[in-house]
Amino acid sequence: MKVVTTLAELGDVRATLPSPFGLVPTMGYLHQGHLSLVRRARAECASVGVTIYVNPAQFSANDDLDSYPRDFDRDLRLLEAEGVDLVWAPADEDMYPPDFQTWVKVEALTRPLEGTHRPGHFRGVTTVVTKLFNATQPDKAYFGQKDAQQAVVIRRMVQDLNFPLKVVVCPTVREPDGLAMSSRNSYLDPQQRKAATVLYRALTAANQAFSAGEREAEVLRHIMSEVLSTESLALAQYISVADPDTLTELTGTVECALLSMAVYVGKTRLIDNMVVGDKGSVIGEK
Repeated sequence: MKVVTTLAELGDVRATLPSPFGLVPTMGYLHQGHLSLVRRARAECASVGVTIYVNPAQFSANDDLDSYPRDFDRDLRLLEAEGVDLVWAPADEDMYPPDFQTWVKVEALTRPLEGTHRPGHFRGVTTVVTKLFNATQPDKAYFGQKDAQQAVVIRRMVQDLNFPLKVVVCPTVREPDGLAMSSRNSYLDPQQRKAATVLYRALTAANQAFSAGEREAEVLRHIMSEVLSTESLALAQYISVADPDTLTELTGTVECALLSMAVYVGKTRLIDNMVVGDKGSVIGEK
């Protein structure tokens, strides 16, 4: 496994790797969710690369950039065990050199949901992912369904900008009690960790109601809200029933929907989602 930090080193190593080349972009502090993406890439590609970069452009002034968990040495051990060929850990000065002023912005898809509550977040995501794609030239790029809006936005960006690659979105990986794996779970104390399962319970309740025949968007939202209200440590920021492709909030009868939410458990902001209806389990699967 080659570990590089500069663009020059990256270019030299990338030139030696056979195609198809699969890329897994990450911010490090890896968990089984990340590693599931690596394994999917390993199964589908002749060579696999992982980027580790905590991207400051997607954090707001009130976000947790400085305290975001990091353990680079542990990440490298995990990736080497998975047979990764290349790890690129760029420096801030390579990603955002002095007087940096070029940004990539996807319009309508970034306005609702996370975009409403985290202004500028997706501009940072799409810009850094564009730079990662340009530098590594992947044939396939792997993302998780847990960040459902991100996956939809990146797929649209790839389509609109004619990137010669396929975006592969993989199912959310969960703990045995249903909590979606996330680097931010490390912020939770034991009581909060137990309370955090309420997100999965709320989504599951709405999913079960949909499976039993409930089709009213307002009722599905109410079911999720009611479950969340049973947990005193949880405070919902938004609860959504949206179109899986456009992310437009739905009303009335729905046949397919992205159920999603952002919930504070203590000071930790968690997100989770499920897709109900004919889209299947993976958001935007084509």
